[in-house]
Amino acid sequence: MNRLLTTLLLSTSLMAQTPPMPTQSSPTDDPHQWLEDVGGERSLVWVRERNAQSEKLLAETPFFREARARILSILDSDARIPFVGKQGAHYYNFWQDAKNPRGLWRRTTLDEYRQQNPKWEVVLDLDALGAQEGENWVWHGASFLHPDYRRCLLSLSRGGADANVTREFDVEAKAFVEDGFVLPEAKSTVAWRDRDSLFVATDFGPGSLTSSGYPRIAKLWRRGTPLASATVVAEGKVDDVFLSASRDQTEGFERDLVYRGVTFFTNELFLLRDGEPVKVDKPDSANANVHREWLLLELRDDWTVGGTTHAAGSLLACKLEAFLAGERTFDVLFAPTERTSLAGFSPTRNHILLNVLDNVRNRISVLTHADGAWRHEPLPGLPEFGTIGASAIDDEHSDAYWLTVTDYLTPTTLSIGTIGAGPAVPLKSLPGFFDTTGLEVTQREARSKDGTPIPYFLVGRKDLKRDGSNPTLLYGYGGFEVSMTPSYSGGVGSCWLAKGGVFVVANIRGGGEFGPRWHQAALKQNRIKCYEDFAAVAEDLVAQKITSRAHLGIQGGSNGGLLMGNMLTMYPELFGAIVCQVPLLDMLRYHKLLAGASWMGEYGDPDVPEEAVWLRRYSPYHNLKPDGKYPKVLFTTSTRDDRVHPGHARKMMARMMEQGHDALYYENIEGGHGGAADNKQAAFMAALAYTFLWQNLR
Repeated sequence: MNRLLTTLLLSTSLMAQTPPMPTQSSPTDDPHQWLEDVGGERSLVWVRERNAQSEKLLAETPFFREARARILSILDSDARIPFVGKQGAHYYNFWQDAKNPRGLWRRTTLDEYRQQNPKWEVVLDLDALGAQEGENWVWHGASFLHPDYRRCLLSLSRGGADANVTREFDVEAKAFVEDGFVLPEAKSTVAWRDRDSLFVATDFGPGSLTSSGYPRIAKLWRRGTPLASATVVAEGKVDDVFLSASRDQTEGFERDLVYRGVTFFTNELFLLRDGEPVKVDKPDSANANVHREWLLLELRDDWTVGGTTHAAGSLLACKLEAFLAGERTFDVLFAPTERTSLAGFSPTRNHILLNVLDNVRNRISVLTHADGAWRHEPLPGLPEFGTIGASAIDDEHSDAYWLTVTDYLTPTTLSIGTIGAGPAVPLKSLPGFFDTTGLEVTQREARSKDGTPIPYFLVGRKDLKRDGSNPTLLYGYGGFEVSMTPSYSGGVGSCWLAKGGVFVVANIRGGGEFGPRWHQAALKQNRIKCYEDFAAVAEDLVAQKITSRAHLGIQGGSNGGLLMGNMLTMYPELFGAIVCQVPLLDMLRYHKLLAGASWMGEYGDPDVPEEAVWLRRYSPYHNLKPDGKYPKVLFTTSTRDDRVHPGHARKMMARMMEQGHDALYYENIEGGHGGAADNKQAAFMAALAYTFLWQNLR
């Protein structure tokens, strides 16, 4: 499942700006609630009218046509890196291009993959399958049965929704298994127990889902029997987020696991032994990873155990069986500092690759357990600057790993290495999709309203004129402990930087750049902090004369769309244009729409009166004012988004129109939460945004 942002221009408090709050939003006080009917004819007529207006103003321009063609050529380019995942002896890749818009699922060998132009064996053609079955299938992945890796469970989505159809597939026969396992469309989690049985958590009928719309019951389903006869192995509560069951298929460490997502940030882990759940007695806020004989705990809160207090953000290790027997002494694999945080870790067969963010710059170490202690060594051959990722290729059988390196101006490189065998060897590299001559990346800091330093990355010309005239795009997210680290984008480079624009990414609170504390500083009633942070970066850009209000645009999606909505309503005087993508905007009803209830740990519960007070303060839908002076806005969403309801963007647009404000709207009829189901749709949506920004920020 997550990051994209001192507020001197608003002198009055948020409380003073907030009109009286109703106890809850209902059909009688929301004249636009009918737009929540996703597929209703009245709603879709309204959508098509808005789409037609946006297409006329944006899509019928030379810049749009040029940008769409350029972005599509990048998305369809054969020069892209075909990232792979190892399954048995083969390396699998899913590939989309102009000839295969829905994609090819294909495989090769490692020897072939090392070649500049590998030979690929097509396992499944999704375009052909969709045409044959009359479905708009979108690829959502495959789960293999060990140890022969011949059978897998394919997840296919209609139009890009989160909900999947699951079907058993034979990769050698390249066909769906006759009378094999099939699950109808639902937000299911499915895992192999063995060749003839699955753990299934799905929509079993009334009462089987959580209030978030995810499964709350896991069952064991045996081959050749109806799903209705599957036996229950675990149940969660209606107010949980979800529940799932799975099997660790690692040879010699096979075990059955149940994961209960209590909230978005708390969970419980159980081992099934003799059919009975054995709880792993960890803090609910800690994330657990079971790898071979080890239990690895990633803490989100301080934890005092065994006479020792471990700080939030730490990574701890203990032998699993010893822990279950009562042992509470841990090896500390990582402890955070003021400017470092755990970016991730990836166990290999005999080691752990530890990824740490040091002031939003990655550092990779190799951890090795020997003679009763853990040894830390730097992974060799890494650059000083850039976003670096290291992950095991096959954590069951080897210490081989993939290494990726990128930044805003450096095309991604994929290398392969083996721990202990020297630096990784480059295999593939993304070509340069735009000219970086004269461009540079700098890291800067702004001061938020409460004095907190907020880092941000700025990409622009080395000889940038400090006269406030530079068209500047500021991007942000600020939620769910998701860190915004540098990455290479051919679209941003070609359609923004190469045209003379400045690109900025803000590392605001709510993200994970400095660990759990950075995220928790902007939770619930403190949400305002991430908005103050983002505004502070915007103000710093103006104060440094990099840009000015008329030339400053902002962009964000999902939780970043909520950020955009609040910049619109709280700080309208700071910006010249806003692109608000697949957003949350009605924060008094978000928990009643699709997966919204699962995010109450992040935002709060609108049905609790005291929490509804703060939610209303940052509910953009409720804070638009008829006499407000707002920058121009483009709202984009997807009809098939079954995570963030398109009703958020629809209703916000309707209210903007009702109050006479200048805004545009475009809703892709397919696409899911990503906003697009194939490369053509993705190029169209991206070109709309860039066209809108250039029209309003020159």
